[in-house]
Amino acid sequence: MLSSEEKNSIIEKFQTHEKDTGSAEVQIALLTEEIERLLEHLKKHKKDLHSKRGLLKMVAKRRKLLKYLKKTDEKAYQEITKKIGLKS
Repeated sequence: MLSSEEKNSIIEKFQTHEKDTGSAEVQIALLTEEIERLLEHLKKHKKDLHSKRGLLKMVAKRRKLLKYLKKTDEKAYQEITKKIGLKS
């Protein structure tokens, strides 16, 4: 889990306007950070199947958000994939 300070810094970095906390860009960035942390956990604990299931759910949710963003705003999709370091 992300601490509130880490979450706030990610939100500030990816928000589209001042009070934005739930746009697709912010959600994708938060999910990416959670996925990276869970991957580190799973490298140490290979048999943790419950966490692996959670990871797969997060990846699917991020994929859906990316698909939505690509459909609605191609420019924002390109920017977020570059910032996060995902293949487009």
